[in-house]
Parts: sequence; structure tokens; C-alpha cells
Amino acid sequence: MKKWLLLSMALYSCNALAMPRENPVPGGIAHLPIAPLSAQAPLVQYEGKRVTVVPLDAYWVALVGIPLDAAGDQTVQLQGGQTLSFPIQAKEYKTQRLTIKDNNKVEPDDESSERIVREMAVQEQAKTHFTAGEAQLDFIKPVPGRDTGRFGLKRFINNQPRNPHSGMDIAAATGTPIKATAAGTVIHTDDFFFSGNTVYLDHGAGVISMYAHLSEIQAQVGDTVQQGDVIGKVGSTGRATGPHLHWSVYLNGEAVDPALFLPNKK
Repeated sequence: MKKWLLLSMALYSCNALAMPRENPVPGGIAHLPIAPLSAQAPLVQYEGKRVTVVPLDAYWVALVGIPLDAAGDQTVQLQGGQTLSFPIQAKEYKTQRLTIKDNNKVEPDDESSERIVREMAVQEQAKTHFTAGEAQLDFIKPVPGRDTGRFGLKRFINNQPRNPHSGMDIAAATGTPIKATAAGTVIHTDDFFFSGNTVYLDHGAGVISMYAHLSEIQAQVGDTVQQGDVIGKVGSTGRATGPHLHWSVYLNGEAVDPALFLPNKK
């Protein structure tokens, strides 16, 4: 068994309670012990993006967000040109079929397509935003309600194959207050073609959360929020079949299963 895996199995203690659970599958999270805590916090990159590194017991541990299309062994880059490989396990996600009445939200016209391309660049910048410092990992569910669209679902919209589901859909009535899942800073708000009224929060060290389809945004860029602060209200803006909150969490710019950040969530 590789050294990093032996160390990973030995790391959990009381301060692991605020850590997202490890699940090294596509769309999951790998915990990689990188260096002793006595050393300076290491710089780690994965596919050219900065990785969240946190202290856990006696080690600096990299929390690597694994892409949904990843397969086989993965590699992170360390300072000094060193690399560290780690295995991931295969995972097959279920299929979901949805019907959208507005066909332009399924097969966008030229004007909408140009808008989507512009917005993708903005959203990519928000997802990969990195602020040095401590990561806030003690998460709560942003709204109460049933999980109606699980992360990773293979989606067919109006029988057209689309990208896998990149977050957790939580059923809730229009106007339900949405709470910040952890302390952070508002780094972007906008009305996007697909996700509608959207808020991005920076929780430090590359941990980003996103809240979509809001009926109302109640936060401004630059706001510092505490866990539980209301940042908006549930709605159905953008491409949505009804009122709900789409909640995503990103590590190193990759969408990972938000359920891994919630306690007692299987």
C-alpha cells in the first residue's frame, strides 16, 4: 500500500470533523498528505489549478477535487517539480431525463449562444478563484428540503444529452431564504442564461460555493458573510423546471459532490 494512503488512513481525529469526506471517485475528493505540519504550507497544483491545502493533525493535506470525466491514476504537481500520483475508483452515475418548455434553453439561438460563451468565461474565473489563507470547511445545508437532483446525474434534456449535473438540487418553495453554507466573501453575482440569478462565495484557499436559480439576490460583491447569513431567495430563474436551489461546491475549479461537505449525509 502506498505511503500516502497509509498516512491518509491515520489522519482522522477531532479536527477532521469539519473536513469534507474523502471519496476518490469522479466528482469526489481525494485527501493527500503532502508534508509535515512543521514545514511551510506546500503549493500543490492539479491540472494547472491551485489545490486547497489544509492542516490536519501533523500534516498538510491536499483536498483534490476530481473531475467528473476523470479515469485511472491522477497526478498532482508539487513545488520543485515533484509529482504525486494517486488512484481513483470508477463510479457510474444514474441518468435523469428532464423536459424544458423553453426550447431556447435547450438549443440556444445564435444570440443566446454568444451570451453563454461570455458567461462561461466569467463563471470559470469565479470557480477557480483562489484566496490565500484558511479554508472554511464547516458547512451547513443552505436550505432545508429534499435532494431532487443528485450530483453527477447523466442528464438528458428534451431527449438531448447534456453535461452531467454539477451540483445538488434542493426542492424548496419560491422565496425560501438561502443561507451561506459557510463563512466567506461574495465574489460574484449575476443573472446567467442557464443558472439564472446566481451567487458565488469564496470560503478561502480555493473552496468556492455557488447558489443558482434565485428569485432574488440579497448580497453584493465584496460582502463578508457568516455561516447562516441569508444571501438570497429560492426561485426558478434560468433553465429550471420549477422552484429549487441548485447548490454547487468547487475545489481547484472542479465541481465536487456537495454532500461530502455535509455531516451524516450518505
